[in-house]
Amino acid sequence: MKRLAAAVVLLMLTSCSTPSEKIAGHVIDCSAITSITTENPLVLGCLDGGEGASIDGIKGPAIINVWASWCASCKKEMPILRSFYLKARDKVEIIGVDVEEASIEDGRSFVENNGITWPNLYDADGASRKYFGMGIPVTWFISADGTVAYKHIGVLKNEAELISLTSEYLGVKL
Repeated sequence: MKRLAAAVVLLMLTSCSTPSEKIAGHVIDCSAITSITTENPLVLGCLDGGEGASIDGIKGPAIINVWASWCASCKKEMPILRSFYLKARDKVEIIGVDVEEASIEDGRSFVENNGITWPNLYDADGASRKYFGMGIPVTWFISADGTVAYKHIGVLKNEAELISLTSEYLGVKL
């Protein structure tokens, strides 16, 4: 009788949960990334295989999120970035930078499987280390004149934190 009761309780608990929905993303062309000319540009390719942009010349307000497909922390913060992007895309440019991948296909799959719908640059040879440093995830806040206003090292905790940082460092209110 105890086993039957335990089975019924377990069934009730599992039937109340909603299945996790997979949100499809897609690899976006990087031509819309707004950048300014710099003296010695650090140009990265686009994850779609096309022309990328000068990472050190991105004009804001923009948020640059540095990630990799193998990074569990990066995957953890993607729902936060997705939700934020839906609210902020008309006010703040969001750009991803895929680093340290075994192949470009790994990055493309990550984008598609994690609901990413903003442009992503691809650092095939680690050139961005001199700009971003080592370690991921890292989120950069770029002001309107192209200067780095703030560098957030580590996982974004929640959307409220991202909204607060955007307001504080970029002056963009949501």
